[in-house]
Amino acid sequence: MKKTLLALSMALLSSTAYAACSPDYSGVELTVSTQNGPFIASALQTAADSWEKKTCGKVKLVEFPFGELYPKFLTAMSQQTGDFDVIGFIPAWVPDFAPYLSTMPESMQSGPAWEDIHPVYRERLMSWDGEIKSATMDGDMHMLNYRADLFEFPGNREAFKAKYGYDLAPPKTWDQYYDIAEFFKASDAVEYGTAEAYARGGQQFWYFFSHAASYTNNPNTPGAMFFDPDTMDAQINNPGWLKALEEYKRGLDFNPPGALNFGSGDVRPLYAGGTVAMNIDWADSGILGATEGKIAGNVRTAVLPGSKEIWNSKTGDWDVFDQPVASPFLAFGGWQLAVPSDSGNPEAAWSFVAEVTSPEVSGSAIVTSNTGVNPYRLSHYEDIKNWASVFTADEAMSYLGAQRASLDSPNVALDLRLPGFFSYTEILEIELSKALSGQVEPQEALDTIAAEWNKLTDEFGRDKQRAAYRSAMGLPAAD
Repeated sequence: MKKTLLALSMALLSSTAYAACSPDYSGVELTVSTQNGPFIASALQTAADSWEKKTCGKVKLVEFPFGELYPKFLTAMSQQTGDFDVIGFIPAWVPDFAPYLSTMPESMQSGPAWEDIHPVYRERLMSWDGEIKSATMDGDMHMLNYRADLFEFPGNREAFKAKYGYDLAPPKTWDQYYDIAEFFKASDAVEYGTAEAYARGGQQFWYFFSHAASYTNNPNTPGAMFFDPDTMDAQINNPGWLKALEEYKRGLDFNPPGALNFGSGDVRPLYAGGTVAMNIDWADSGILGATEGKIAGNVRTAVLPGSKEIWNSKTGDWDVFDQPVASPFLAFGGWQLAVPSDSGNPEAAWSFVAEVTSPEVSGSAIVTSNTGVNPYRLSHYEDIKNWASVFTADEAMSYLGAQRASLDSPNVALDLRLPGFFSYTEILEIELSKALSGQVEPQEALDTIAAEWNKLTDEFGRDKQRAAYRSAMGLPAAD
């Protein structure tokens, strides 16, 4: 009798354990890899903990320095080593990685969780050559961060209007941005006007791109910001890019000393610590300012400045618009997850990706310090209460509103995605650094970049690069 009861008890326990594993991936261990934590890696670890409890599978998280990710992933996938089941990487690498990535299961490409992803991420950054090759786990774009206490102080408002003839408010154009930076640097209210990254290797070129988008991402010539989408001739030395570089360099006058050595990680504490009135950065500055800085309660965010004049590369002239056209730039674009085609556990791997990116898990990650995860779902922008642990109501509405408005902008500017991305940006940063430090004139630097980019395009294959670029820009295949 005792043996019968014991057997029955064991059977019930086994049945209960089996039922708890849904779906059941007992005995499966996934190798998931991304950059060294805490940013992104910590979010993956938290999701791994919840996925393991649900599925009875195991996750081994492998972290590498950011600079090692691209070669390690590409080498492993191209040689079909099966080393990785899930990789966390950046959208710029999709053109090189796509041939080695599996396609997202159709079951994940429908339903409430799918529709909840903002269309810019879902339809533009997760897709390559008509197939969904990755899943967004983090939304990224550049925004303007500013201090409400400085912008709303009556004395500052009166003095600003007296000097510049218009109201102090978040700038709609770059001219206004530099007026405001100049005003605050000269005032006693704060030490410096603004902070941006200028260091080679410190996300420098993404900051430059954010300026350039306003003068080169012309709605009348879609996709022509970086290259002519018909010929693949580099556009980076045209007058729009020149104006952007001259203004980007001018900003050094309003930054704290040593700005040529600033990376994005340096501009955040300058804003959060109250040293500057504004900065340009990803969403991380807002979180830092609200939770760990000296400006808590006064964090405000706005869409990047735009321009009334945008260079038309087809007509060779400036197009003039009645109102400033915002061209918010999706710098970096946010971390992506994908499943290499040589994974030995593709079904379980995609199940893990679904867990990481689910509304529930991602909704917690975006309000948890040091995850590096920024909003990308519609629900992330709409659930103001979810942000109560981070922001005041005013801060949350400003922070989320600016991001949503950036993504919803009809002239949102997509980041460069092209095979050989590192080769193109390495040339760019070398010459850009020379121009910023005064070693060469801006036009000379841009001419050199354009010439070298054209050489690279020919080396990679102009037709191949044109097809990839048009796909990245959301344009139909060339005839």
